[in-house]
Amino acid sequence: MTIAELVNSVQAYDPTVDGAWLTRVYETADRAHEGQLRASGESYIEHPLAVAGILAELEMDRHTIAAALLHDVVENLRKMFMAMARDIRVVIIKLADRLHNMRTLGSLPPDKQQRIARETIDIYAPIAHRLGIWKIKWEIEDLCLRYLDPDAYREIVDHVAKTRTERESEVDQAIESLRAEFKAMGVNAEIQGRPKHFYSIYAKIKRGRDFSTLYDLIAIRIIVDSVKDCYAALGAVHAMWTPLPGRFKDYIAMPKPNMYQSLHTTVIGPQGEPLEIQIRTWEMHRTGEYGIAAHWRYKEGGKVDQFENKLSWLRALLEWQKDMRDSRVFMENLKLDLFDSQVFVFSPRGDVYSMPAGGTPLDFGYSVHTDVGNHCIGAKVNGRIVPLDYQLQNGDICE
Repeated sequence: MTIAELVNSVQAYDPTVDGAWLTRVYETADRAHEGQLRASGESYIEHPLAVAGILAELEMDRHTIAAALLHDVVENLRKMFMAMARDIRVVIIKLADRLHNMRTLGSLPPDKQQRIARETIDIYAPIAHRLGIWKIKWEIEDLCLRYLDPDAYREIVDHVAKTRTERESEVDQAIESLRAEFKAMGVNAEIQGRPKHFYSIYAKIKRGRDFSTLYDLIAIRIIVDSVKDCYAALGAVHAMWTPLPGRFKDYIAMPKPNMYQSLHTTVIGPQGEPLEIQIRTWEMHRTGEYGIAAHWRYKEGGKVDQFENKLSWLRALLEWQKDMRDSRVFMENLKLDLFDSQVFVFSPRGDVYSMPAGGTPLDFGYSVHTDVGNHCIGAKVNGRIVPLDYQLQNGDICE
């Protein structure tokens, strides 16, 4: 990518961006990296330019693009997390930076490949997941697998290649049936097959699944215009094919902590094999692909107030570790927090709160408001009095 191509890419979604200003930012970065080469032998400026290009694909604001061009002028991992707590765009830049580094990892010695891939899968992939940036998460995970377990990676790639043609035939048949049904219903829908990424297959195999039992190598994604159409599409799908018990999830009514929304169901498809189907609106689809980055361009000055609570996990972690001098302990605690599972708890009015697994009614009180937590003297869960150290479960109603 050239600076001219980057300017054109940014101006395609934001015509108000001053191309000359962005070019001057690029020239400043180019001077700072003058004479530096990457391990691959290419000029170093190619890396920040590529990172800015990845962020332009996410349609980030002009200041984030400019910061991406300058991001390698100063580097330090822990300071990055401190800055992230103040402005999430810092870590979005860092994720794009790490994605490009993983794309070009082949030029490094094997020991460095392993070290960088391990750090990436431990830190950066979970952060991309927490922020809902699926577009970066899946590629980072697949690239990490390629270096961390190359034999398993090659085996999965070969297996998928052998079975894909057969699976694509069934999926194409299902898609044609769905298109005809939705046309008859008057529902405007985009329907597409979506191959599962290799790391998700690897994770299932590591949990004891045999490859021959994995039928969801390709899922069907249905994108419609409204929430009402989502549920109408779900009804049509279940009328056409028998749903598998226990495989329906409503992430529209109860979004994931990273803002992800969609209906998930698995049915017995037209050829008698399980078929996974996801249903969402276009807005949900954009959020599902780009996460918190999807909302930045529409907020003046990059302030995404309605998503501020999504960063509470990071701020809480940094608050009690801000004076910690041992960076290794800091990073280990960060990894533990990133992988922390979540539970969904309801208020009596039906509001949904996501909390770390093991959370108590007192934690719930503070999630509602500081004053509620400060004045809490007792709690009821599902209508019964419970101790304040009771561990809340998914679906509990807490008051």
